[in-house]
Order: sequence, then C-alpha cells, then structure tokens
Amino acid sequence: MRRWWQDLTDLVLPGECGGCGVPRTVLCARCRAVLGGSAVRRVRPVPEPPGLPAVHAAARYADEVRATLLAHKERGALALAGPLGAALAEAVRAGVRDTRAPARAGGALPPGGRAPVLLVPVPSGRRAVRARGHDPARRIAFAAAGELRRRGLPARVAGVLRQRRAVADQSGLNSRQRLDNLAGALAVAPGGARLLSGGPVVLVDDVMTTGASLAEAARAVRAASGGRRAAFGMTGPIPNASCTSAVYAGETWESREEQNVGSRRERMGRRPARQVNAGADDVGGVVEVLCAAVVAATPDSFEINRN
Repeated sequence: MRRWWQDLTDLVLPGECGGCGVPRTVLCARCRAVLGGSAVRRVRPVPEPPGLPAVHAAARYADEVRATLLAHKERGALALAGPLGAALAEAVRAGVRDTRAPARAGGALPPGGRAPVLLVPVPSGRRAVRARGHDPARRIAFAAAGELRRRGLPARVAGVLRQRRAVADQSGLNSRQRLDNLAGALAVAPGGARLLSGGPVVLVDDVMTTGASLAEAARAVRAASGGRRAAFGMTGPIPNASCTSAVYAGETWESREEQNVGSRRERMGRRPARQVNAGADDVGGVVEVLCAAVVAATPDSFEINRN
C-alpha cells in the first residue's frame, strides 16, 4: 500500500526542486526566497543596445534562479511557471510604477488608469517551441498576468510578436553578433497593432543577457504603429474571445492560439491587402511601449550606476 501511494505521488509531484534538487517539491522554500525575496531592480546591460526600454528584473540569473529557469525552459518542468510568473509579476509592477511615476508628477496620467497592461512576450522560434513542447516566455507571461489581476492590476497577455525569419542560436554569440542576428527578425502579426493600442505595453521575457531580444521586440512593436507614441491612458478596442484576437485572458488560450496560427494567416491572406497592412488600416491607435520586465538578468546588469 505504501509503495502504491508513493508511485501515485510521483505522478502528481515533481521529482525534485527545480532550483536545488531537493526531492518532492516544485520549488523549495529556500529557492523561492532566492527567486522572489530580493527587491526588484532596474537593470541595464553593457553595452546597452539602441532602443532598449527600461528593464526591471526580479532576480540575478545565477545559481538556483538559473537552474529553475532552465528546468522550466529545457526540461519541461511546467509547474515552475507559477513561481516564475509571480516573480515576473513583481518586475512588471515595479516597471509600471517607476516608469509612470514621473508622468503622474507632471499630471499626464489620469488617476487609476483603467487600460489594462498588455504583457507582450518575446517569442521563441518555431523550431525551439517544437523541441521544447512549449513557449517558456509565453507560459510565464500568462502566470504573471493572472498574478497581477489577483493583486488588482488589470493585465492581459498579447502574444502578437512573430519571428519573420529564422535566426541563429544565440548561445555562442556576443552582444554585437546578437544584435545583428536579431535585426528585423520580429514583427507584429496582422491585427496585432490594433490590439496593442488597447493599453500600455510591457515587453516580457524569462531572461535578459545582452538585451538584444528585448530591443528587437521594442522595435517591432513601435514599427507596428508607424513609430508614433501614445499619451498615457489612451485606449482602444480589444476584441473578445470569439474574434481572431491575439489577446488572451488565460493560459487555456495558449495551445488553441498556437494551433490556429496557420488557419488564421490563411484567412488573413484572403482579405484585401489594405486590411492586413500593419502600417495603415491595421492600426487602431498609437502604441505605447511602457517598459520591459524579466524574471532574471545577468548579475553585472544590476550595476547600472557606473560610468
């Protein structure tokens, strides 16, 4: 009987902590403290890529945090999306607070703005998604959006970015090579610019190393609205779940959206060209890139007060 109960527990609980390997826990108390116990900080890579928005990180990408992120990304420990999403939510909250504070002081923001914060995850390549079986940044973004809503900050996931061409594996590239590798690699999907005009955009990812991915994501989002900037508080329509929308209310939309990408593009392809032009009729309003947030960043990027 005891052996049967142990086998059943093994099916329900993970074999070990994603951070340190302690058995029978998703993430032990000590690793949770390392992941979410430090104050969120503004981070800045050196050299800083052009166009990179202000980035906030919840933890340093080292030791237990690095192991946790790799367990989620590469080893399919999907239960880790919860604590990772909670850490990302803290980084989003800090970024929104710090970025909006000067505007509030100048009176540019209405009190208690009602537009939801739109979390835009940096997408993984299709080949990586197939190999891993999931898109790590997207999954963590959904968990973060849920945590933000529970804490009173309206938030949605807008998975509108797509890779428009193949890119090389970034692991062996330096900062300059990563910028060249990603230049022009991302674009907003048809219909995405209209969705992004529904609230301030926060770009999100699991890890920031050189900042090249976030800088390219910011360029693609800004390009979708013709480079125009929004005043804080501007809103636009967000289609409901029955539409072919790239904004999702919960984790259950992730797999459905991925399955429908091809059919939606085919439907878009049969429409008149003027309806799919992201630089013209597709824009339902201007897009505001508020900031960026990540679960972790390299330790040296936390030292932003250097000459």
